[in-house]
Amino acid sequence: MNKTKKIVLAEDNSVLSLLLKFRLEKEGYKLLIAVDGKQAIELIEEHSPELILTDIMMPFVSGLEVISHVRNKLNMQTPIVVFSSAGQEEIVLKAFDLGATDFMSKPFSPHELVIRVKRLLINI
Repeated sequence: MNKTKKIVLAEDNSVLSLLLKFRLEKEGYKLLIAVDGKQAIELIEEHSPELILTDIMMPFVSGLEVISHVRNKLNMQTPIVVFSSAGQEEIVLKAFDLGATDFMSKPFSPHELVIRVKRLLINI
């Protein structure tokens, strides 16, 4: 039996994070929820998740800083999916420059996220 894959979700919208947690845990993943980038980094360092989902705009530490920390300080190749509201193309490009794996524009369908998560974790 495969060990349960861990996902860190950094999202300051608690309604969205609870919805995504519910959907992804139903698929058999273990979700670790962070309400800001600082907490996300702590969870990533402690748990070494198989996947990171992060909003870009968060208090204290942004999603961009999370990506940079994971890639440059921790030297982890963990897939990172970023969420961003429409109209933030420059920030999205910056996220990819920093090492983001995939991007989803808010609002997005939780079903689509589940499909993308499965695709990213299929070989891990």
